[in-house]
Amino acid sequence: MRDYEIKRGHYSKIDGQIEEIVRDIFGTAGNVEGKVRTSFGALIRLDCWSEGKTTLWVDTDMDARVSDQVAAETHRKYNHLLLRLTGYDAKQRMKRLKDKAKKGNL
Repeated sequence: MRDYEIKRGHYSKIDGQIEEIVRDIFGTAGNVEGKVRTSFGALIRLDCWSEGKTTLWVDTDMDARVSDQVAAETHRKYNHLLLRLTGYDAKQRMKRLKDKAKKGNL
């Protein structure tokens, strides 16, 4: 399970729309115990939910036996999902994670 910081002010753009955004990217989505759940490609299961206005939680189960093409498409869509839900692209998320680690907040 991973947590991702939501960009300041971005939550208002996704509030109440997480399931719709997941469905838009992966094609299907449902609500299971208050979490949005889907599966796609190498993702056997993806659950995501927000905790307040600052944190997005994502829990996944992966299938490592998929082809390289399926793995690449899954990774592309996963990064697109995180961009839409957090407001940060992969490069920005990595920089924020490194800064957090330097401060000892991991």
